[in-house]
Amino acid sequence: MLRFLVRRTLGAVVILLFISAFTFFLFFAIPHDPALLSCGKNCTPDNLKIIHHNLGLDHPVPVQYYLFMVRIFTGHHFPAGACPAPCFGYSFATSEPVWPTLMDRLPTTLSLAAGAMVVFLLFGLGTGMLAAWKRGTLIDKTFSSASLVLSSMQIYFVGPLVLALVVWNNHILDQPKYVPLTQNPVSWFNGLLIPWCVLSILFTANYTRMARSTMLEQLQEEHVRTARAKGMSSRYVFFRYAWRGSLIPIVTILGIDLGSLLGGAMITEYTFQLSGLGQLALQSVSHTDLPMLMGVMLFSAFMIVLFNIIVDAVYAFIDPRIRLS
Repeated sequence: MLRFLVRRTLGAVVILLFISAFTFFLFFAIPHDPALLSCGKNCTPDNLKIIHHNLGLDHPVPVQYYLFMVRIFTGHHFPAGACPAPCFGYSFATSEPVWPTLMDRLPTTLSLAAGAMVVFLLFGLGTGMLAAWKRGTLIDKTFSSASLVLSSMQIYFVGPLVLALVVWNNHILDQPKYVPLTQNPVSWFNGLLIPWCVLSILFTANYTRMARSTMLEQLQEEHVRTARAKGMSSRYVFFRYAWRGSLIPIVTILGIDLGSLLGGAMITEYTFQLSGLGQLALQSVSHTDLPMLMGVMLFSAFMIVLFNIIVDAVYAFIDPRIRLS
């Protein structure tokens, strides 16, 4: 296990370095000067030169990248103030420190991701298992057809439609908003219920199809047939043998999906005006805000890589035939 974790950690470091370098150098390929954001309307060449120096933009791009990566671990004192490690600098657009801003937005995205995950796992795996159990029946055909329809839905279409039907026209629920869980659990639940359901639509369809296909595949395995031949009940074989074996591909996709959700569900947060990491990423791109963009990208990539390592480690516990070595 230790060798596996060390090997995967080193691979994760290489991946994060590649992502950070690609994002950083791609930013400077854009024909736009981020110093103009802070210079204002009456911008003079002298003022622009001072801003370039304060932002560190007067160095060559490779030097800027090296300094940025070193300061993540060592911290730095910028003209805007001290930046302890982990230091991603200060925003070009708002002059706010990047890391505290990310941590302020994280609870919103974390709540959105966790709630959506519960919804699409319950409905996706439940309908997929039921479709596999009732293979060839009307229930199977209904769930399979519904999953195909739902998989073609897009959040930017479903979101405003649900808002119009549930909030604006019929006033069944209030406008979605984020309220901290510790402040008011009921308001937290009501404020995120619609975003959870909308965000989980596409995932539910994917997990329904995946659970059905993997379950049907497991039901044809030799050990499942042997268990049936020994006289075990279909229900026992279904849940004891077939269901456990079908978890591996589901856990794989779940690790990737959950890492992506924690990185920021951009379209959902933008649609419902939730101040999370996804909305912050869109704002940093539109404002040409390099420190904030690097912070969001590296945090998102770190979460995806972390959950992939966790998923690989969980494999050995799900299926004893798998060895991490």
